[in-house]
Amino acid sequence: MKTVAISEFKARCLGLLEEVKATGEELVVTKRGAPIARVVAVEPAPSLEGSVTALVADDELIAPLTDWDAG
Repeated sequence: MKTVAISEFKARCLGLLEEVKATGEELVVTKRGAPIARVVAVEPAPSLEGSVTALVADDELIAPLTDWDAG
């Protein structure tokens, strides 16, 4: 875990964020020696593939409505 003073974080913010992204190492920002924030890399979202179960067949979804009365 890397620690950086808030003044340095302000001056090098974009570079430090890229470093966290590249290394995955946590960064703690301090103010007068006391931790005030923790910067961590974002984990990728899990895939949603296969997470939905269809209860009807595709043909049923697009079948015409023959009994429908608009009137």
